[in-house]
Amino acid sequence: MLSLLNSFRIVALLEGVSYILLLFFASPYKYFTEDPTYVKLLGMPHGLLFILYLVLAYMVSKELKWNRKTLAIVLIASVIPFGTFYIERKYLKNKIS
Repeated sequence: MLSLLNSFRIVALLEGVSYILLLFFASPYKYFTEDPTYVKLLGMPHGLLFILYLVLAYMVSKELKWNRKTLAIVLIASVIPFGTFYIERKYLKNKIS
């Protein structure tokens, strides 16, 4: 069974990838072709991953005893393109799970 930290890592990766696909592929495709298919396909999974990321970030913050500033940085990173990848490298890379 996956640890909480590993679950968070996986969700962070998937959330980051879905966000990048939505911003840099699906949205431009929608506006250039007037076809919202990819936005509809990626929107719901990304939204669910985003919510799961926030919940797991809070749970991991309790487990790793993050202060409020660190938790705020981790949460804000979820709305910045490539932010979740930064969090993995900066805050999670050296943590043993």
